[in-house]
Amino acid sequence: MLAPKIRVQIIVLLSALLALPGSVLPQGSATGNAQTYTICRTVGIIDPNAPMIFADVTAQTVLSKFKHVTADTEVNYIIDSPSGGLALFDYDNDGKLDVYLLNGSTMKAMGGEEQAPRAALFRNLGNFKFEDVTDKAGLANERWGMGAAVGDFNNDGFADLYVSNYGVSRLYRNNGNGTFTDVAEKLGVARKGWSTGASWGDYDNDGRLDLFVPAYVDFDLSKLPPNPTEVTKSGGVGQNFCNFRGVTVMCGPRGLKGEKDTLYHQKADGTFEVVSVKTGVTDPSAFYGFSSAFVRLRDSHLLDLLVVNDSTAKQLYINQGNGTFKETGFESGIALNENGKEQAGMGLGIGDYDNDGRLDVYITNFSDDSNTLYHNDGSGNFTDVTFQAGHGEPTIPFLGWGTNFLDFDNNGWLDVFIANGHVYPTVDKYQWGTSFAQQPLLFRNLANGRFDRVGAAPNSGLAGAWTSRGMAKGDLDDDGKMDVVMNNFNSAPTVLRNVTESQNHWLSLKLVGDPKQKTPRDAIGSIAWVTIGKLRLRGDVISGAGYASQSDLRLHFGLGEAIKVDKVEISWSNGKSEVVNVNAVDRVWTVTQGKGAK
Repeated sequence: MLAPKIRVQIIVLLSALLALPGSVLPQGSATGNAQTYTICRTVGIIDPNAPMIFADVTAQTVLSKFKHVTADTEVNYIIDSPSGGLALFDYDNDGKLDVYLLNGSTMKAMGGEEQAPRAALFRNLGNFKFEDVTDKAGLANERWGMGAAVGDFNNDGFADLYVSNYGVSRLYRNNGNGTFTDVAEKLGVARKGWSTGASWGDYDNDGRLDLFVPAYVDFDLSKLPPNPTEVTKSGGVGQNFCNFRGVTVMCGPRGLKGEKDTLYHQKADGTFEVVSVKTGVTDPSAFYGFSSAFVRLRDSHLLDLLVVNDSTAKQLYINQGNGTFKETGFESGIALNENGKEQAGMGLGIGDYDNDGRLDVYITNFSDDSNTLYHNDGSGNFTDVTFQAGHGEPTIPFLGWGTNFLDFDNNGWLDVFIANGHVYPTVDKYQWGTSFAQQPLLFRNLANGRFDRVGAAPNSGLAGAWTSRGMAKGDLDDDGKMDVVMNNFNSAPTVLRNVTESQNHWLSLKLVGDPKQKTPRDAIGSIAWVTIGKLRLRGDVISGAGYASQSDLRLHFGLGEAIKVDKVEISWSNGKSEVVNVNAVDRVWTVTQGKGAK
């Protein structure tokens, strides 16, 4: 087998050659049959024999009227590029997933010279029909939006929303009547600076959700360097500009000053205190934080904290059980890739892809580098298995953002979905084997530790190309299949309906904790174990992750051909476990702590 560095060099050369007009590549399809694929400008593949997995239904919904805005389409500064988180959550408790899309902003809007772009909340009416309820809900934000994380911080049964912004972030408290109130300043979580993909989690098991907010770059709009586009037009050069393959581009994040992350602890009175230093979550090097998640990565009821950083090492904070954390990124094996290199690090997927009972980690990265799959070896240790698992060569031409493990065909094995899009529009001017707009990627789990890229059927949702950022998963039409929404740079979002032809069965669980037993009401940090035959499936209630986005907090399980489940066990975040009776499949069950399922 070729050394990883040599493999990367060869595949980059091949992708550049194959990007030439009219190039084709004979190779095996996702089903193992020999096919001929057309190589698109989007460095993607169109397989005329591939099944239709996702249908792009955006135009059929009112979401198509939303547009993410960044006025500087040349992307002259790093602030123009990373915006675009979203959230899928049931804000009004009607059982249907609603969609919240964050918006970007402009230099003029930040200076008060023009109307600021607005975020939007779309209420799900069923069957992919939505209504815009932004004004009624009070969720326009009108700040430079980055990420969204859902958590019922006050345990009142209604999902609240933390919105990370460049500028000042917001905590939107759900009032329970279809409206929200920004209480960030009042409660002490109005972080100032460049905040990104936050996560809620009860790290000290007191029954109250705490909040972690990663930070990106210390960026001052009043001290901008010269415009790279104007420099290029005038033929100017100098040390104040950055290069990508010899072309002048915007700078960052390397060379720019980072900001330190913030951990907030919720006190008994509902206000929050900064405990970063007290707990050991100090981020001393001020890495460029993008995505994060409180999650149980070890055989413990304690929540650890995983942070994905851009162009710097990833951080794993192990919960010591005494109110403090120990950072173990390097010793755990998750800080770097198998070559010992730092990577771009945008999106964060978390799931047990090999059904061994431990959560694995998927990280998206920059083009000319592969995404990274870390296998959880137990006891807080990880191994980079990217190339062995089939995620190496296929991901190199792509620049990945939002990602999630999801079982698209309900066969009981988690697949991987990746939203892609470049940061430099200028790549479209060159034959570099990549492009600004890019296809999303779907990898099918082969149930043997390996994955195979699913070919894109013509005119399917996998065949389209977008400059995507945030991505979230959830069953939008309650048909038992996981759908996908992507928020796209400077354009409309993408709504992908799962139309997979499958007779496999499924189960969805909504967990409701008991705060009196020191479990948060929305059960963040809890685990459901579903046993079918020899398979024991794991689902975790996680806030955040993806790329600065929130997926459905309900837990979805593909059951394959099983028409019943043998056992459902809930491991609540407070450390207690219970077995509940679930006597039917192909439906959503609500499991309330101590009261069973209904």
